Amino acid sequence: MSRNQKTLAMRVLEGHNIPYTAFYYDVPEHLSAAEVAAVIGLPPEQTFKTLVVMPDRPAAKPILVLLPGDSQLDLKKLAAAAGEKRMQMAPHREAERITGLEKGGISPLALLDRHYDVFVDETAILFDQIEISAGKKGAGILAPVAPLLRLLHAPLVALATTVRGGKRSYAWT
Repeated sequence: MSRNQKTLAMRVLEGHNIPYTAFYYDVPEHLSAAEVAAVIGLPPEQTFKTLVVMPDRPAAKPILVLLPGDSQLDLKKLAAAAGEKRMQMAPHREAERITGLEKGGISPLALLDRHYDVFVDETAILFDQIEISAGKKGAGILAPVAPLLRLLHAPLVALATTVRGGKRSYAWT
């Protein structure tokens, strides 16, 4: 991706007068959110990945979750917050099909017009700004938390489990 090319997510932030810093990085293969954090020089807990999660009922709309790069999603906590009985992760191909965005480039800002419910892990409030995908593989944005939450109509919820002992987190930034 060109270093000066703006994504839909960037244009959405500009349209709402929300300042941001763009990050562009080379993606030889998919990078986890924690690996992206290392490349752009942020701690993994400040670099949030976007997960696509499906309620376990027919014709349900997907739910998007922003989760720190060093964490795993607790599906039971998400189900409780969303008022659902059960939730399941959308497989990578299904997440791409549903969103129309490539794995590594899924961004709630690029999907704003679809009115998906978005939940953000409560740890986002520990930072003035968090990094999320800019809607294209190899591009991210660092945006202020409070205006981002308002724009996404996203509640802060305890959703993350910190990765310990070498376990992998879901890596779908």
